[in-house]
Amino acid sequence: MNDLPPDLPRLRTLETWLAYTLDRVRRQITAAERREAERQRGEEARPPQPDWLLEQGLNRESAAVYVHAGGCWNAAERSRGVPRDVALRALAEGVPACSHCRPDVELGYLDG
Repeated sequence: MNDLPPDLPRLRTLETWLAYTLDRVRRQITAAERREAERQRGEEARPPQPDWLLEQGLNRESAAVYVHAGGCWNAAERSRGVPRDVALRALAEGVPACSHCRPDVELGYLDG
């Protein structure tokens, strides 16, 4: 079964339409490849995630309210990355460890 028109004018019209459509598809592919390359560059340029986080209180002068392991889903936006020794010192000074990510266990911190 042949689903193409038999005459030359309609075949040329179909050819023109297919060429136009193919050009549109290729432009979309180029744009999608560009977006993917930008996304990959963004991921590569992203700074590494900190190993430990201190969650600050509601204002800048307040003390830390929790210690988190880096990447904890429960860490607030008020959290900042800190080195291991600062996280350990905060735990020793009584800042509670997050009950979800348990940084005290990862740090090997023993109460008392």
